[in-house]
Amino acid sequence: MADFDPAKEALNVAKHGISLARWVDLEIRAIVRDDRFDYGEPRFRAYGHIDGIAYCLVFTVRDQRYRPISLRRAHAKEMKRYAP
Repeated sequence: MADFDPAKEALNVAKHGISLARWVDLEIRAIVRDDRFDYGEPRFRAYGHIDGIAYCLVFTVRDQRYRPISLRRAHAKEMKRYAP
């Protein structure tokens, strides 16, 4: 199961042109823990494709539920590094 913040959803659509709800369509090729900063909770980045386009999903897990934070097109460098 998953849920997301409606305000984050609106920001994601405005900024990246895709709904956080599309995370379920992500054909995941790799998941890496994002420990670049102390976010106060474990954070992960998943790389894969939606409709043949490479995407990066940032998410956490709260109360045994996936919580998408951001969904955007992945950079070619990211896909080469994490999901060749």
